Amino acid sequence: MGILNVTPDSFSDGGSYHDDGRLVAERALQRAAGMVAEGAGIIDIGGESTRPGAEPVSVQEELDRVLPAVELIRRELDVVISIDSSTPEVFTEAAALGAGLLNDVRALARDGAVAAAAATGLPVCLMHMQGNTPADMQLAPHYDDVVQEVSAFLSQRIGACVAAGIPRERLILDPGFGFGKTLEHNLRLLNRMEELHELGLPLLVGTSRKTMVGQVLDRPVDQRLHGSLATAVIAVGKGARIIRVHDVAATVDAVRMTEAVLREAKGDVE
Repeated sequence: MGILNVTPDSFSDGGSYHDDGRLVAERALQRAAGMVAEGAGIIDIGGESTRPGAEPVSVQEELDRVLPAVELIRRELDVVISIDSSTPEVFTEAAALGAGLLNDVRALARDGAVAAAAATGLPVCLMHMQGNTPADMQLAPHYDDVVQEVSAFLSQRIGACVAAGIPRERLILDPGFGFGKTLEHNLRLLNRMEELHELGLPLLVGTSRKTMVGQVLDRPVDQRLHGSLATAVIAVGKGARIIRVHDVAATVDAVRMTEAVLREAKGDVE
């Protein structure tokens, strides 16, 4: 899953597709095409920054950022489009334009989100975040047992989705690395991630260029590739099915190599 943030303020690529504050959809298309050529099977388009401390945007502003990119990429590229959003109106409009996946850091907790997601008929990724919003999620996060609490939260959200008519088999889970978690929480969650398989659903992992990598390696955002690759390899080894990244080509190579080793362990080498 390649990351395409059509925002002016996301922590890594914010503002990359804007001129004077206005989205240049063709520039976003060029970036998406590059990621597809590098091996991305999904392009995750986000119109509201979810970096720590980020402020929310209006519904109309998010629509204005996301929909032109969805429409152009859907028309020009053969790739699944994921919508990184928590906004019911964005779900509805993006689905009508051909989006194929909803990816919600708030796990459909906003008013009307579960119903809107169910109405689209699309698969949904539910993510764990401690704290109500990205603006406050990193204010002294605490867990007695981070893995058990993430699992319990996701189980509760699965139940809410199924009750609202979203089939269980359409759900994907994201542990939410960096969302309301200290470095210790993130490392423990990655070390014990296989415990989340007890929920019986595919796992999506997003650690690309995140603060946890910078904290361990003392590297700025644009120098976190190697650390990000290490976390991707560990995640795949622990059963992750989707890896959400900025650096597609390098991650594809790392994942393919990891999968080859895993296949050998099962006696399935070509």
